[in-house]
Amino acid sequence: MFVSKLEKNIGIEVYATSTLGIGGVIRQFPEDFMVEEVLVDGLKAEIYPSAKLQLQVRETPPSPFVQRRLLCVLVKRNWDDFQAVRAVAQQLGISPQQIHIAGIKDANALTAQHVTIEGVTPEAIKKVKINDIEIRPIRFFHAKLSSYYILGNNFRIVVHAVSHSEADIKHRVSKVVGELEALGGAPNFFGHQRFGTIRPITHLVGKALIKGKFRKAAMLFLAKPSPNEHPESRKAREKLWHTQDFKKALKEFPKKLHHERLMLWHLAKKPNDFVGAFRRLPAKLCTLFPQAYQAYLFNKILSRRIAQGLQLNRVEFGDYVVGVEASGLPNISKYKIASQENISEIKKALKLGKMFLALPLAGFRQKLSQGVQGENEKHVLEEEGVSLENFKIKGMPELSLKGGLRTALAPLKGFSLNKISGDEVNPHKKKVVVSFMLYRGSYATVLLREIMKPRNPLKAGF
Repeated sequence: MFVSKLEKNIGIEVYATSTLGIGGVIRQFPEDFMVEEVLVDGLKAEIYPSAKLQLQVRETPPSPFVQRRLLCVLVKRNWDDFQAVRAVAQQLGISPQQIHIAGIKDANALTAQHVTIEGVTPEAIKKVKINDIEIRPIRFFHAKLSSYYILGNNFRIVVHAVSHSEADIKHRVSKVVGELEALGGAPNFFGHQRFGTIRPITHLVGKALIKGKFRKAAMLFLAKPSPNEHPESRKAREKLWHTQDFKKALKEFPKKLHHERLMLWHLAKKPNDFVGAFRRLPAKLCTLFPQAYQAYLFNKILSRRIAQGLQLNRVEFGDYVVGVEASGLPNISKYKIASQENISEIKKALKLGKMFLALPLAGFRQKLSQGVQGENEKHVLEEEGVSLENFKIKGMPELSLKGGLRTALAPLKGFSLNKISGDEVNPHKKKVVVSFMLYRGSYATVLLREIMKPRNPLKAGF
């Protein structure tokens, strides 16, 4: 089945299902892509909260021993996470480092997520007024928010401009979802937004960083143009690529390229200090670069397994498997390697949903799988010209990655084909509304690509 060049460039080389897709376009409007985060304790970040969630938050923490951290719901429309955090921090008169998010949400979407904020009162939160951002205090919280507290996300997606009949749409969606449910879920690829679809260079910057090529990494981030970005940005990047003149670029780069301008400001003064330039960026953004390359390698490895016909819901000798918590989340710390002694027991646990097949995330402490799967992983690393030791980044040790494991499948919860109707913005076409839940770390776009089978993911809104 045809896979676009853009997807191959981010390591997604195959489909897990053979049914034809419905086509169509997502994200014609931010409201077409709605995301609501769910905590492990069941608390939901609602875009439109019900009356019972209009909580009265006490003005002070419940005890002097509880630090003043407020758990809030951040609702944003068409905002990047980092820019939204910066805007909220500015209005509150605090540092962005005092605001903690657990997972990055789509920018071109309407999303609700939890955040914790240090050193502010509920009254101060209620005074924040920013276009297309709403923030609601919920309660005081005992810790900084992290992914540990997140169960997953509920999605409601509208697919526009579908050309098929209602019967054909129902048939194709049902068949794709049936194939995935028989498999145990969707392939757990890192999705398109992990790399950038308008300008998918995050993993390329990451590769240069782990190889210690800091100048190359900086020039890729600052100056590698994309035909799909705004002409003003593209022109500024092209000019810098040829001139290498950071002072001039600082004057010419559009104000909206905030992070690039932070680096250029540093390089205009110290043109050879590329490590220092990266350190001008928010720490969370900087870590995304090597993590994106780690994600790219994972996608390549998972694609290779599927292409070779090795199952994602069965194990071979040498495969990693991980346990499952009561919540349904994988427990990566409880892992085993399938061997002659335990493979029968592991196969039973997989069948009962008590274990998942897992693949390695590259890092300096992570060992590859053994057996056939391990050989596949070695070949991918050899093709890329990298080693696991490269992820210990000597010039920027704060970006080093230890590695880990990630499940090969993303279980699909509560999938529903909610509605098929005429598309008011695309005459003579259909509009399809679907909803589902995915555990933390899994991408809705990976499921949607199986349903839609887009020939051009960029035009399809990915």
